[in-house]
Amino acid sequence: MRFFRSILLPVLLLVIDSAAEDSKPKITSSKFDAQPENLFYFDDSETVLFLESESSVVWRTDSAGESWKKVSDIPEGKPFEIWKHPYNNKLAVALGMSKTHWVTKDQGETWRSFETKDHPDPGYPLSFHADDIDRILFHGLEECGFVSCTGKSYYTTDGFESLQLLRENRKMCQWARNTDLFSTGDAKKDKNMVVCIVEGKYSSRSINNRLVLSSDFFDSEVEPELATGRTVSGIINMAAVKGFLVAAAKSEGTDELALYVTDDTSIWHRAEFGDHRVEEDAYTILESTNYSIQVDVMSSSLIDMGTLFTSNSNGTYFTRNIEHTNRGPFGFVDFEKITNIQGIVLVNTVSNWEDVQGHAFAHKKVISKISFDDGRTFHSLKAGDDDLHLHSVTDQSNSGRVFSSLAPGLVMGVGNTGDQLKKYTDGDLYVSDDAGLNWRLARKEAHKYEFGDDGSVLVAIYDEGETDEIAWSLDHGKTWKTVELPDGKIKAQELTTVPDSTSLKFILTATKGSGRRKEYRIYTLDFAGLRLRKCKESDFEDWYARKGDDGKPTCIMGHKTYFRRRKADIECVIDDEFSDPVPHYEECECTIDDYECDFNFVRNGDECVAAGKMVAPEGECRDIHDTFKGSSGWRKIPGNRCIGGLKKDEPVQRPCAETKNPPASGEVKHTKHPFQTEAIKEYYYLERTDAGTGDDETVVLLTSDRKAFVSHDHGVTWEEPHGVKGDEIAAIYPHSYFNDVVYLVTPSRKVHYSKNRLLGDSTHIFEAPEAPNTDRLQILGFHPKEKDWIIWTGGKDCDHGSSSGNDCHSVAHISKKGGESGSWDTLLRFVQKCQFVWREHRQGSEDLIFCEQYELEDKTRPLQLISSEDRFEHKTVHNQNVVNFATMSEFIIVASKVEDQWLKVDASIDGKTFAEAAFPRNFKVQHQQAYTVLDSSTHAVFLHVTVNNDDDREYGSILKSNSNGTSYVLSVNEVNRNRAGYVDFEKMQGLEGVAIINVVGNVNEVNKGSLKKKKTKITHNDGADWSLLSPPEKDVDERSYKCSGKGLEKCSLHLHGYTERKDPRDTFSSPSAVGLMLGVGNVGEFLGKYNGPDTDTFITRDGGITWKEVIKGKYMWEYGDQGSIIVIVEEEVPTDHILYSLDEGEHWREYKFSNDKVLINDISTVPSDTSTKFLLWGREGHGVFTINLDFSGLYDRMCKLDEDDYYLWTPRHPAQNNNCLFGHVAQYYRKKASAKCFNGRKLVDNGLKSVNKICECTRKDFECDYNFERQTDNSCALSTGLSPADPSKICSTNSSITEYYDITGYRKIPISTCEGGLELDLTSTPHACPGHEEEFERKHGISGVGLFFAIVIPIAAAAGVGYWVHQNWDGKFGRIRLGEGGSSFDSDAPWVRWPVVAFSAAVAVLAAIPLLVGSLWRSVSNRFGGRYGARTYNTRAAFARGRGDYAVVDPMDEGELLGEDSDEEV
Repeated sequence: MRFFRSILLPVLLLVIDSAAEDSKPKITSSKFDAQPENLFYFDDSETVLFLESESSVVWRTDSAGESWKKVSDIPEGKPFEIWKHPYNNKLAVALGMSKTHWVTKDQGETWRSFETKDHPDPGYPLSFHADDIDRILFHGLEECGFVSCTGKSYYTTDGFESLQLLRENRKMCQWARNTDLFSTGDAKKDKNMVVCIVEGKYSSRSINNRLVLSSDFFDSEVEPELATGRTVSGIINMAAVKGFLVAAAKSEGTDELALYVTDDTSIWHRAEFGDHRVEEDAYTILESTNYSIQVDVMSSSLIDMGTLFTSNSNGTYFTRNIEHTNRGPFGFVDFEKITNIQGIVLVNTVSNWEDVQGHAFAHKKVISKISFDDGRTFHSLKAGDDDLHLHSVTDQSNSGRVFSSLAPGLVMGVGNTGDQLKKYTDGDLYVSDDAGLNWRLARKEAHKYEFGDDGSVLVAIYDEGETDEIAWSLDHGKTWKTVELPDGKIKAQELTTVPDSTSLKFILTATKGSGRRKEYRIYTLDFAGLRLRKCKESDFEDWYARKGDDGKPTCIMGHKTYFRRRKADIECVIDDEFSDPVPHYEECECTIDDYECDFNFVRNGDECVAAGKMVAPEGECRDIHDTFKGSSGWRKIPGNRCIGGLKKDEPVQRPCAETKNPPASGEVKHTKHPFQTEAIKEYYYLERTDAGTGDDETVVLLTSDRKAFVSHDHGVTWEEPHGVKGDEIAAIYPHSYFNDVVYLVTPSRKVHYSKNRLLGDSTHIFEAPEAPNTDRLQILGFHPKEKDWIIWTGGKDCDHGSSSGNDCHSVAHISKKGGESGSWDTLLRFVQKCQFVWREHRQGSEDLIFCEQYELEDKTRPLQLISSEDRFEHKTVHNQNVVNFATMSEFIIVASKVEDQWLKVDASIDGKTFAEAAFPRNFKVQHQQAYTVLDSSTHAVFLHVTVNNDDDREYGSILKSNSNGTSYVLSVNEVNRNRAGYVDFEKMQGLEGVAIINVVGNVNEVNKGSLKKKKTKITHNDGADWSLLSPPEKDVDERSYKCSGKGLEKCSLHLHGYTERKDPRDTFSSPSAVGLMLGVGNVGEFLGKYNGPDTDTFITRDGGITWKEVIKGKYMWEYGDQGSIIVIVEEEVPTDHILYSLDEGEHWREYKFSNDKVLINDISTVPSDTSTKFLLWGREGHGVFTINLDFSGLYDRMCKLDEDDYYLWTPRHPAQNNNCLFGHVAQYYRKKASAKCFNGRKLVDNGLKSVNKICECTRKDFECDYNFERQTDNSCALSTGLSPADPSKICSTNSSITEYYDITGYRKIPISTCEGGLELDLTSTPHACPGHEEEFERKHGISGVGLFFAIVIPIAAAAGVGYWVHQNWDGKFGRIRLGEGGSSFDSDAPWVRWPVVAFSAAVAVLAAIPLLVGSLWRSVSNRFGGRYGARTYNTRAAFARGRGDYAVVDPMDEGELLGEDSDEEV
């Protein structure tokens, strides 16, 4: 029966017997029903597999296509892809569309099925081991959560006989021995080691991704130190390149990448590219050598053009080979090495690069270049006396390599002569038989081509349309013959042969006809039919691979290379199938080109100089005046064959002084810089990220007389930016999502911008469509992902800058080319705001824009909220009578007016469907007077609802959501708020669950008209319990406080909070100084006046459990070097000194910075608090000044992450005896006070070392559930008149949930990780969800954490706001971002990274009441000052990167919702 079935196969075999005519090849034709896909040879065989599209049938031939058979072991319609092992010519894997797959170990003759638990990842489903064919990694389909997509990887060591889980939550995994050239240096590690990129320890955001290694299939794992003494987070990709492994890391706030390279997985180095930046999606790791890595780095953001770099032998230092390389879409580069010959490289470059550099629509003139010396020099390709240009990788028309094969010296390409490369269809076929040195015309018109029989047979077929013939040459392309195809005219699709080009057989895939009549054919071309004799020894010659201008062979890597090659004019066939050509070598004398800089040395001109301090041999350098024999700075390139000649690597005598760092001065330095201006209007830090290059600390400021200044050394020196001097600057706009980019806006259409922190001559100019608007609207808006996409809101028909005219209106424009001339398109007229709303997991949102526009373009009519994905050629109206909208995380929030001038808030996740927000039923507020979203960083949302909105008597209650943001419970009452909507609520940065509030302690009196008396409270369990702050036992003078001994109610510590802050950046804590807080306040029954006599400065080192008085009086403070340096300076009092502490506030030292006392208005440092430098901002006479404080001279080394320099600190709850907090024990690295070193590079996860214990659940891990209230005995009871929520609803909102529990009145605090013990939420009866009875019986149910995205429950809208602010305020409250590329409440770790105080001030939606006096603008400008284009700043409140104009929504006053600059990137 099998025989008869084979007859019925839908394959037509037509054999043309050309035995009678020896001058023609034998041609076999096979017809198929669908397009052949993924056709490949098993190496060193005539066995070929391909997958027929549509029908998903696998076909096989073992005769290079002369006959084909279906693979019967794989069912039709099941497979979708076939993967061949890259280092074994027997094994392949056919992946199924579901969870059944097939593997072969005999070149596809037989297949065995196997099952997987997950669907395969479509991008990279398999990773193969270079040595052991049975060791394979299978990567499951990624699952996308709120923030990121991760999957599971599995491993087999027996060729899929079994499959075990390797690692969950991985982005990608591969064997360390992923290529045959890479080795760890240890045979056991080579066998088992796997390298993975995985989620962060406590965050799923990509910037927290980690690189981990395991040699026991992740029973244990290690995180290698990529940077000096530090692990690195933000790993987004990795690749195996020959003998190297390269990992790419990205930091938040930049698209610049850091590349880390290793050749053994133990020692890693950051790759250095000189003054070039490597940006995300803007670099390509190319085909490299055994001794170097080739990388092409994109050099223009507007034009696909790059610079080619080559590394030294360990991949650390890259040197520039050639600039202006031609790049295409998806990172392809016109670059190819000539196969099997070292040192010959073909590239295409852009000759008119100066013309196209800044013009996205300019035409590139592409030319071809060739190098014969490994990229040191490049020359034009020559066809006779003419320059030749060839189509390369970016315009490839065939499979496989573009120009060459293993056939020695034979190179072909399609192109043209002249001054630039023309269209492919204007090209001809050219050939070279001396590895590209000389070219000649082979055939007119463009052809596909292939090499066979070690280059003795060249085959070509017309490629500009249909043809009925093929051509071949036996003399290196000098003469050609043709033969007709048997089926008439066809269109060639692919021409290929065995990978080593040793066969006389070729395969041609083609189509015939079109439309419904289209046929799919595969031809086998067998040139054994020529009946030529087999070559003998005398038919061969020695052919040298590289020759110089003098015609003599040249040296590369210390040798000359030659091959035994058939002479071009001899008609014979080598017919040595599957035997690769073997290169032969002749050693050369050593020259300078055979050496590179030794380890820890870098190239400086013609010399190699030490990059750091040298290490002397053990026993040497007992005296600093001695010498030792050390490296010359040079070493012979590993693998180099040169002998004799120049010897650059012989050891030399070096002074022992070179092994020592200069001793630290131990002193603090300061530098004063005066400004001849009345005031500093605003300043911003353009902080370099960990992935960034350079060592600058850049600050840019704007003076009151509209001059911009920049400093790259943290205020030591200042200058007007290059090209900006003399121009009036109206506003500075740092990019909201890319720290290196800044815009300097003039009052005209002229805009200065820099994409490199205003360094050097990186400042350029573009012309905006109109002058900036004068309506205080956001002028520039930025895309979170695309750096060059900007929205400009200008003013049209506005006379002399006035916005009061009837014709004056705002117009929004968009550019996707960074403002380049000709790139602007008009979006809408008469707008209030336009904003990109892209989010990573909001499908189709890349081009989605939301705008507020006046109805009918009439400013007297209400605003509408409208959106578009095509620049408003088509639009959708979402809301009428809009007050404002904002984006936050994955939410789009809009406030609209309803009857009686009250507000309603709607929210959308997908940007299409909106749902109305509402408060929980058990919270009784007659009208929605105001609310403020405080925080959603700890898997729960804190929402402040105003109860009393009378002037100077504002207070309200804080509600807390569950982890889904869908139900709220009361956390605490009577929390203080001010007129502007700011709330005295601040989360401790970097430490989970700690927050400080101020409550009104005399509510009854306040409700009757009395002034507020405030008290400070703290929570250590995320709002479940609040308590008064314990005061210090003694003050700084060791005296007892007046109220000592009266109990906490009468004697506690109170701190002035956010509502009294002059600068929103002056937070209690820092994200990099975990456990530390500073504050200004007093000890007593109530909080005193800010300027009162009892106001002093206090510190805590244990997260707010115990406090210590630092000094009498009120001081401003800053943290540096991740908290190892704390600087304070007296506030509002002229002074000549600062105080600083190097031991977390235990001891303080004075440093005098002035001979005269001056008034200091502010103290600042980089937003991450990692610098050792600070800036004082002060006033003197009629001018202002800055003072740089430099602490870098205190120590001369960076701390090592070991027990000598660090101790482990564990946060705890003050009411618990053990160290369990939120169900676990966490340990943080803290620098020892005795360690004479700097923290240096920021510690990953804010220094969190590990969670080394999961605790059993206790009462402290639970809070009261929805509609339940805490009782005096700490139990939770149902609120009077209310009913529990229906627990079964969870089943209908998420089909994956299989069971639910009856309501107990308790719910676990969202960030708690406790297990077992007292599980108060699971003490009731579980029930099966409908349809999941069987799973329930097997006890495979899950909890309800998936509720969030199933439906949009209205209150979730408000919930998202806090997360917005949390995510988008930088380390100094220098910026607010509504929404970052992540999403949802789970997008950040419970270990909070960024400041949280902003949550209280971020959003205040106030309904109009009769007692509200004055407009929003007046109230906000009183706080911030300012005027131009929504720039409400003064020196103290100038946000570090331009975020944070808070505002109130007043329906009577057309105010703003959720902060004027929420996600609209100031």
